[in-house]
Amino acid sequence: MRILFVHQNFPGQFKHLAPALVSQGHTVHSLSFRSNLPPIWQGVTTHSYAPARGSSTDIHPWVSDFETKVIRADSCYRKALELKSLGFSPDVIVAHHGWGESLFLKKVWPECKLGIYCEFYYHLDGFDVGFDPEFQEKDLDTSCRLALKNINNLLHFDLADAGISPTYWQASSFPEPFRSKISVIHDGIDIHQVSPSKDSYLLLNSKLRLTSTDEVITFVNRNLEPYRGYHIFMRSLPSLLKSRPNAHVLIVGGDSVSYGAKPPAGKSWKNIFADEVRPHISDSDWRRVHFLGNISYQAYLAMLNISSVHVYLTYPFVLSWSLLEAMTLGATIVASKTPPVEEVITDNVSGILVDFFDPDMLSSTISFLLDNPSVSERLSQNARSHALKEYSLDTCCLPQQIAWVENLGLS
Repeated sequence: MRILFVHQNFPGQFKHLAPALVSQGHTVHSLSFRSNLPPIWQGVTTHSYAPARGSSTDIHPWVSDFETKVIRADSCYRKALELKSLGFSPDVIVAHHGWGESLFLKKVWPECKLGIYCEFYYHLDGFDVGFDPEFQEKDLDTSCRLALKNINNLLHFDLADAGISPTYWQASSFPEPFRSKISVIHDGIDIHQVSPSKDSYLLLNSKLRLTSTDEVITFVNRNLEPYRGYHIFMRSLPSLLKSRPNAHVLIVGGDSVSYGAKPPAGKSWKNIFADEVRPHISDSDWRRVHFLGNISYQAYLAMLNISSVHVYLTYPFVLSWSLLEAMTLGATIVASKTPPVEEVITDNVSGILVDFFDPDMLSSTISFLLDNPSVSERLSQNARSHALKEYSLDTCCLPQQIAWVENLGLS
């Protein structure tokens, strides 16, 4: 088949699937916003689009998000017309539709099948919005803005022949009747790359060498922000550091915002909550808190390999790859008792789940695990076994993804 992947930051979630389809003998192309990809990437012929205009400055704020998506969709439509004129017509388009790029592609290729990557459908209640009372929306028009934010999703429901979602919880956010068109198949964890290593170590400031024999508590976000519980984790540190005089806390993440509201002007969520807890932590204890920023993937894996306890907190929102990678490495995990986490971790079987809003419970649970290595080892082994069984790229997820694409083409 001729397959076109559409993703604003290709390969994104398709980094394993697209090359795998090449190896199956299919002709695979990609279309993305990136202009720095080589013409051929792992057998995939790459194409890029460039928006012809920017977003309006005076548009109604409720529809500014959708206007941006239409601008991208228009640009992809023009590029598709160009590809068609050169003789390319896909049998299947697989698109992450979240940025709107695939809205008009069936106007160019009406006979092709369209499968969309269903990451999240926005809700006013029961999901991320309104979950954290500390950051309640003060804008009474939130429900109106949120409804319009789903326009892109709703338009794609009439266009798409099928959907794919990485978790059942994410799929459950989508309404019927389209929900029934969604297959749940995770992106998959490369268990050969994400592999336990007893020889791992991390060198900090060219002098502090940490290994798995040290007491190491790890916390990872793409960006340090409330959606991923950074504020709760920081509030657990004063009591945790007092009770664990030999522990080192490693915090990975940037200073920007991936999800949710931006911090006050001129500030970062990282510094806001670091400043909040700093007066309650002694200088000697604070020296054991290490903000690593954004680190290389190999350093990140090494850090998880030496972790004594890994902490993962999240609003009811898209589950992070980092949690499943930590499970695959056999980390001992303390995580928030929120629906996306409960899908992959069974409390006191493959990790311990705590109330998202209770930093004292978080601190005491970490200390309990550090004091009880036999419990930690049981949770660690169970977490790894579950990850290998359900989320292994080669043996579980990738074969299902390939079958999903091929069946889409035959439907």
